[in-house]
Amino acid sequence: MIEISITKEIISTLKSDQTQTNNGSELQFYGRVRKIENGQIIIAIDYEYYQGMAEEELHKLGKKAMHKFSISKLSCIHRVGKIQVGETSLRIVIWSKHRKAGLDAMEWFISQMKRDVPIWKNAILEDGSRILSKCQC
Repeated sequence: MIEISITKEIISTLKSDQTQTNNGSELQFYGRVRKIENGQIIIAIDYEYYQGMAEEELHKLGKKAMHKFSISKLSCIHRVGKIQVGETSLRIVIWSKHRKAGLDAMEWFISQMKRDVPIWKNAILEDGSRILSKCQC
């Protein structure tokens, strides 16, 4: 099962899903806006995206991850718009029978997402100016 969404709403933290009784691993990843971007202090990140295509690409990556790593479920929610330092911009949850498949899938999914999904981020500096974020790590 794959759940994908892009939202302007705040992303909440999740409690562990106790209904996943066939899975021994539940991984939750939260990406947050950090205070330093490209070596400069920032106040926020403004995420833009190609509506429709970004969701489609995330779903394709989810399907690939399901097959490549034998995971049972993948949920990804990415926030767009202006997000303040410290706030969550991304939540990914992966369920798998064993931790190695889940860990490998998480690393792969995040790397591919940063490379292939049309979501761009501009860091907003303290003076209000913007710089394109180049972080792909």
